[in-house]
Amino acid sequence: MNQYLDIILRSAAVYFFMVIALRIFGKKELSQLNTADVILILLISNAVQNAMVGDDTTLWGGLAAATILFTINFILKKLMYKYKKFGDFMQEKPEILIHNGNLDFKALSKLNISSDELKEAMREHGIEYFKDVKLAMLEIDGNISIISGENNLRQTHYKRRRIHKNLGGIN
Repeated sequence: MNQYLDIILRSAAVYFFMVIALRIFGKKELSQLNTADVILILLISNAVQNAMVGDDTTLWGGLAAATILFTINFILKKLMYKYKKFGDFMQEKPEILIHNGNLDFKALSKLNISSDELKEAMREHGIEYFKDVKLAMLEIDGNISIISGENNLRQTHYKRRRIHKNLGGIN
């Protein structure tokens, strides 16, 4: 078999494996990276590099692998945009974590989101108490978005009155 065709097939297989693995292990892993997650990503990239290019360590072999990865990613994004059902299959839906101050413990447990992670996201949005959260969602990109339930938002920009002082007759 042609060595570049071999690289293309291997790279495609690794790409689809990674898509399936991320789908199984969840979207939270994409944005909530800790030290262990970064190490995992580095080790996975090292482990699959040989699976993609085999014994070919040439520049052209690496470029062939990178080209097929970019091409597959481009095609998948186009297909997900064009075919809603395919997009729904490939990407998870946003999940409600808090609604009107009430935590959805079932969703939090299913998504393995700890109270500490949720409180951290709330602090990042300037919210201290669960009761002040109108809506908190785990978005499809793995981030937690929060909408405050505070009805009486105070104005944060104040106009300053100018005080004119007469400094020895100079205005």
